[in-house]
Amino acid sequence: MNLNELRDNEGSRYRKKRLGRGIGSGKGKTSGRGVKGQKAREGVSLNGFEGGQLPLYRRLPKRGFKNIFRKVYAPVNLGAVEKAIAEGKIEAGATVTEELLKNAGLVGTGKYAGVRILSEGELTRAVTFEVSGASVAAIAAIEKAGGSVKVLAAKAPEVSAS
Repeated sequence: MNLNELRDNEGSRYRKKRLGRGIGSGKGKTSGRGVKGQKAREGVSLNGFEGGQLPLYRRLPKRGFKNIFRKVYAPVNLGAVEKAIAEGKIEAGATVTEELLKNAGLVGTGKYAGVRILSEGELTRAVTFEVSGASVAAIAAIEKAGGSVKVLAAKAPEVSAS
């Protein structure tokens, strides 16, 4: 095979529609935009605009409440902790803290108030946890395996001042 024989896969490059190139092209004159009016012009953004009629999103009643002070916890399952210990990401005898879980890659990136341990999966070794929260079932599973849980006071998530 030579460089001059290289080709793209069939259909991998989409050929742009050529608008306004005569009547025979099928997209000539008005270029598929109909006739005149605001929508035929360039740079039009009409999302939600209903021609002066009150838009649907303003006609519908607003319901509910969004608590801006809500604390969101990063969920970590016991099975994931067990797997991380088996893979060597977490030392077997070490106290498992939120920082340790983050370094092991078990806590995703985001503005979390802390880490909450959940009971999904199985823990087979005695592990000591220091986290913001844990479900009742997770605490029972940890204590059954011979470990312990220390629940810390949750910190407020970082709010960017803009």
